[in-house]
Amino acid sequence: MSAPDPAARVAELRRQLDDASYRYYVLDDAAIPDAEYDALLRELEGLEAAHPELAGADSPTQRVGAPPSGAFASVTHAIPMLSLGNAFSDDEVADFVQRIEQRLERSDPVFSVEPKLDGLAISLRYEDGRFVQGATRGDGATGEDVTANLRTVKAIPLALRRTDWPAVLEVRGEVYMPLAGFHRYNERMRAEGGKPLANPRNGAAGSLRQLDPRITARRPLAFYAYAVGLVEGAELPPTHSATLRQLRDWGFPVSAESRVATGLAGLLAYYRDIGERRDRLAFDIDGVVYKLDDYAGQLELGFVSRAPRWALAHKFPAQEQSTVLEAIEVNIGRTGAATPLARLTPVQVGGVEVSRATLHNADQVARLDVRVGDTVIVRRAGDVIPEIVRVVPGMRAPDAQPWQMPTVCPVCGSDLVREEGGVVWRCSGELICPAQRKEAIEHFASRRAMDIDGLGERYVEDLVDFGYVTSVADLYTLSLDDLLEMKCRGDERDGTTPDTVRAGKVATRWAENLIAAIQGSRRTTLARYLFGLGIQHVGESTAKALAEWFGDLAVIRRLPWPLFKRVPDIGSEVAHSIGQFFDQAGNQKVIDELLAGGVEITDARPPSAQLRGALGLADLLVDLEIPKLTRLRAEQLAGVFAEASALLDAPVHRFIAAGLPNDTASALETWLEDAENAGLLARCGEAIATLEKLIPEADATSAGPLEGRTVVLTGTLAAMTRDEAKSRLEALGAKSAGSVSKKTGFVVAGEAAGSKLAKAEELGIEIWDEAKLLAFLGKHE
Repeated sequence: MSAPDPAARVAELRRQLDDASYRYYVLDDAAIPDAEYDALLRELEGLEAAHPELAGADSPTQRVGAPPSGAFASVTHAIPMLSLGNAFSDDEVADFVQRIEQRLERSDPVFSVEPKLDGLAISLRYEDGRFVQGATRGDGATGEDVTANLRTVKAIPLALRRTDWPAVLEVRGEVYMPLAGFHRYNERMRAEGGKPLANPRNGAAGSLRQLDPRITARRPLAFYAYAVGLVEGAELPPTHSATLRQLRDWGFPVSAESRVATGLAGLLAYYRDIGERRDRLAFDIDGVVYKLDDYAGQLELGFVSRAPRWALAHKFPAQEQSTVLEAIEVNIGRTGAATPLARLTPVQVGGVEVSRATLHNADQVARLDVRVGDTVIVRRAGDVIPEIVRVVPGMRAPDAQPWQMPTVCPVCGSDLVREEGGVVWRCSGELICPAQRKEAIEHFASRRAMDIDGLGERYVEDLVDFGYVTSVADLYTLSLDDLLEMKCRGDERDGTTPDTVRAGKVATRWAENLIAAIQGSRRTTLARYLFGLGIQHVGESTAKALAEWFGDLAVIRRLPWPLFKRVPDIGSEVAHSIGQFFDQAGNQKVIDELLAGGVEITDARPPSAQLRGALGLADLLVDLEIPKLTRLRAEQLAGVFAEASALLDAPVHRFIAAGLPNDTASALETWLEDAENAGLLARCGEAIATLEKLIPEADATSAGPLEGRTVVLTGTLAAMTRDEAKSRLEALGAKSAGSVSKKTGFVVAGEAAGSKLAKAEELGIEIWDEAKLLAFLGKHE
């Protein structure tokens, strides 16, 4: 009898092993015992060792074996991995459904519903049916390449079943740690004297970020697919639920709890059913997810900010436990906010060990009357942020004393001061406080701010701790020798000095790259610069709005806070925060040092013409928030007084003559008698006069050439980044969008443009290549 053909036997073994994995992870049907699976795997390993030409990347034997990585490469998602809006009540879900019904003009829409797993979102890319790359969600636009680690997760297919898959298929899902595996792993760690995992979610996330895939392979990880991203070379079914069934047929595990539900009643019934069975599920969840089932409706609804209008995460109520408050500490945040934190006797809340909880602010401590030694109820709000919600009556020690906010910063010793009229206490040490300094530098260097690649938390810690950097401006004075010396000192402190360094061989490439990244960040946009300053409440969109409306840092840094309210969507709290930041001498000093150090804002321009009609006296008086002064009364004053300075010395009878009631006129007089208020009004008047001079007359009534047009960018541009192109197009009046629809004005398509370009061609939308984009921008410089 002839010996079996090795190639045929290898193919048969792979088929049996893949089928066993599919049945176990997808169908929840263990087709063969573990011992038999292991025997087949060992036979396959032996055949591949004897016949290396038969080994392949998609073989079950190749799940582990990559050497440890020094770092994770960056992966740009072809289609962003968006976050979801959250709902915590039935009413919020009802509003969600009602908005969909109104927009689509249909009643009782059908939804695909599923548990919201508490794990780590990932994206898997398959080409010609084979797994080629896996990445974490990251910030939604860019993640980390964890392909080698994902190959160790047996629930993830290395090759797809059947043959009807697309040429390119990107599958999104959640890597999680089943509860049984989590408990078994921790029991083994305790028995071996190792470190147990804190909770299943952290266990899953930490396992995928191990630099050595062999460590990941020892962790009990699983995977559920819940969506698709980029698809090329095939059409998917028209609904989300049908797509999940298709993914299941291709070999992906899909939660058996996935359903379809009709209308609000169906959603809430599913939510309550899962909630009742939550403690009996094999994995941790923190809510359920609702997605409009049909893709046509999803496309029509589109997105708001970074979340789809057609999907919602319905979170479960917070879970509560009692424990003892051992101490109240004060944490100083990035912007100097002093937040009381409770140190607790550790307790399990919602499957997570909680030893600290926020008390939010001093007023909250007083309202709760929480004291050291109290038995308290701790809750994970939204299953994320632990907080103390109440004190258990009758269990307080008779000598317990009320808590008071300290008078000095626990980090730098500077005074803690309370914002006037607010609840927040802040460290007056501003940028000299180490607690603020480290966070401020990390934020300043982040990708969406100054984008100093390579300046991570570890280097920031050491740069500050060893005294090389005392503010963000010092980054631009660093030398190569500084960085190498810092690294050497850090290694000596940690006992991690490499043998090569002891032998006199010092690696310098990392330091050279970091110096180059710092130098490359010197030229930046105003929006990035403002975001990088770390002003409280100023995120990317607010920074962008400030740049678009005021145009120049030299203008913005001298404006009094009321004028920031002229920008749409900037309200009182944000305006006060911006003004307070620029009122601090320490902050202005750092800005001066940055500019003196060569940081250049490349897109400075005059203020927007839209400001010209928004700088009237009536608007200013309303923005100043003067007691009892309504819009009507402000307009009456503006009809009599020509400018702000005229109000300063006016007697009260002139206010009455302008039409103000006696009590309103008296309130205005009292407000003006305060020297600080009078000074603010004068500053505002001067700033308005300056702004009016800066707005070019020729542009006062003209709109941008792209006003009213929506643009979508796709692919890679050679001359600039997509963010830079988007900013320049928006400065000319365009509105940017992340997806192509019938309302898209034109699409800018760079190299390797994918599905967005195809969609634009299908809809007959105007398409610009990079040459046309550059010609247009050059014409309108």
